[in-house]
Amino acid sequence: MSAHSIPVELLNPGQVFACLGFLEAADVLLGDAEGGFDWSDAGNVRFSLRAEGERNPFETVLEFLADTEPKRWGPIGYKDPPPKKGKGDTDEDDESEEAVDSATTLNSDLDLSPTFPAKEGDRMALPIRFGGGNRPVVALEHWVDGSSRGSFKLYAGNRSADRIARAMLNGVRKKATAKQTTSGQPGNLKTRGLAQLWELDRAALIDAPFDVLTPMGGSFNFDPRGAWTALDAGYSPNEHKHAIQASPVVEFLAAWGLEHARPDEFDVRQVRYAAWGVSLQPMLARAALAGGLTTVPLKQFRFELDLSGKNKVVTFAQEELHT
Repeated sequence: MSAHSIPVELLNPGQVFACLGFLEAADVLLGDAEGGFDWSDAGNVRFSLRAEGERNPFETVLEFLADTEPKRWGPIGYKDPPPKKGKGDTDEDDESEEAVDSATTLNSDLDLSPTFPAKEGDRMALPIRFGGGNRPVVALEHWVDGSSRGSFKLYAGNRSADRIARAMLNGVRKKATAKQTTSGQPGNLKTRGLAQLWELDRAALIDAPFDVLTPMGGSFNFDPRGAWTALDAGYSPNEHKHAIQASPVVEFLAAWGLEHARPDEFDVRQVRYAAWGVSLQPMLARAALAGGLTTVPLKQFRFELDLSGKNKVVTFAQEELHT
């Protein structure tokens, strides 16, 4: 077994969700994973993770994601609708790099399956799969959960889950110039993803993965450091061509963490979650995240889902103090 820890900000809900994502990922990739939070030093809260093998489990998860390519998947019989044209192509509430690129979306890989979590496939919300070969195949689908629990889908408008996931993992490139197209080269890199951050400084990413920030054109809206709302007095990053700095690690692994767990949405846009103070296996950690495991030490937090156009965005939380 190998055990390592990373710094975490408990008032950032996306980071706590992403810690559960690291735990889920380590259990899939390595086996027998356990993880929990240590808040004995208020100025240096850590998330500890251990799993089978001698290698740092955070390193294993990050390396896996830096070298993976997501594929969309849908139900048997699903076909992409024809691309829209004209003004309907974009939504003023969406970041420009995440607006629908019909050619990219329609030409990206699509797996069809006899089982599907929702009643039907929606091009903008098709779940993704990644892995394969000598690696496990992982499906992320919480945003199309057709069960009785909420999907906790925050993004909206003309942004597809596939395109968001690709941006988080592989970055976003500008449209290739004629010269680049002729020579078979991709367009210049506009925003970095996890793969580029891994190549630039993997040691920093392994040591403190949530602290490595980069400009991003769009996201699943889990990291409040990258959020902007109507309260920003009419300022629009899209209109001014400004990219928002946040963590693709937080964004992608938070989505993984919510595959089998949900925070507690107890009122209109009011959300509660918890961090657990002992090492737990994934099944118990999922219950702890919603505050449902009262037999272990918990710190509970609440935050409000704010609105950015049609999108919901996570905001920083406050701790709930119980007397």
